[in-house]
Amino acid sequence: MALTNLEILEEPEPSAAPLSSSAKNAGSASRGKLIWLRLRSTARFWIGSIIVLLLILWAIFGPAFSNFGAGDTDLLNTGVGPSGAHWFGTDGIGHDLYVETALGLRISLVIGLVGGPLGTVIAAIVGAFAGYIGGVFDKVVSWFIDLMLVLPSFFILLLISPALKKLSWVALVFFIPAFGWMIMAQVVRSSTRSLTDRDFVKAARFMGVKTGTIIFRHIIPNVASLLIIDATLGVVYAISSETALSYFGYGIQAPQISLGTLIADGTPGATTQAWLFLFPTIALVLLLFAVGLVGDALRDAVDPTSGVTRD
Repeated sequence: MALTNLEILEEPEPSAAPLSSSAKNAGSASRGKLIWLRLRSTARFWIGSIIVLLLILWAIFGPAFSNFGAGDTDLLNTGVGPSGAHWFGTDGIGHDLYVETALGLRISLVIGLVGGPLGTVIAAIVGAFAGYIGGVFDKVVSWFIDLMLVLPSFFILLLISPALKKLSWVALVFFIPAFGWMIMAQVVRSSTRSLTDRDFVKAARFMGVKTGTIIFRHIIPNVASLLIIDATLGVVYAISSETALSYFGYGIQAPQISLGTLIADGTPGATTQAWLFLFPTIALVLLLFAVGLVGDALRDAVDPTSGVTRD
C-alpha cells in the first residue's frame, strides 16, 4: 500500500552518527581550557615559567642566605672577585654583589610584574570604551593615541626624569606603562567595533544593560587572550625601560638599586672586574629570556597559526 502524506511526514529521520569522544570534548571545552591544553604541552612555557619562578624566589629569599645585608660593607674585601664569603664578589666599597643583585632583581621584578599588566589594563579600558561608544569620543581617543604613538616615549621619560628623581622608585611603576599602552588600545578598539555587531552585545543593549557592564562583562572577556599576551610582553617592556633609564642615570636613584644601576656601575670595570658587570647582566638576560619564552608560548597557544611550532 502506498504511504500517505501524513505517514511520510511522520516517518522518523535516520539517527545521526554518534560523535567521537574527542569531538565532544573539543566542542564542550572552553577557549580558556583549549589554550591551557596547548600551553601544557609546550616546553617553552614550562621552561620560562620555572626560570621566572626561581628568579622570584631568589629575589625574595636569596639575601637571607648571605652573611651580609643591604648596605653592609666588608672593608677588608673591597673589589674582590667571587669567593666563599662573597659568592658574587664585592664592589669598590665592599658591598656584597650577591645581595645587591638579588635586591636589584626584586625592584626590577616589581616594576615589570606590576607595570606591564597595568599598561594592558589601561589599553583594555581605553580601547573598549572608544570602540563601543564610537562617535566623537572615539575620534578624540584615536587622535590622542596617534599623537602618543608619534611622540618618542623614551625621550619623554627622559624629559620628566628630573621629577622622577624627587619621587620614589615606585613612581616608575606608573610612569612606564603610561607610555606603553597605545598599540594594544588600538587592537582592542578594532576588536570592540566588530564585537558590537554580535548578537549577545545587541541583546544586552536591548535589555538596557549599562555601557560599563557590557564592556566589562561581554567585550573585554572576548579579547582576554590578546590582553594576556600583551600583559606578558608588557613585563619585558617595563623591565627593559627601567633598566635603560637607570643605566643612564634617569631611573632608580641611590640608595635604591636595580639591575640597571648595577650594570651601569659595573660597566667601567667590565674588563678588569668582570663580576661587577657579569652577574647583574646574567640575571637581567635570564629574566627577559624567560618572560619572552612565556609570551611566545602564549601567542602560539592563542593563535596556533601564528608560526610553526618550535617544540
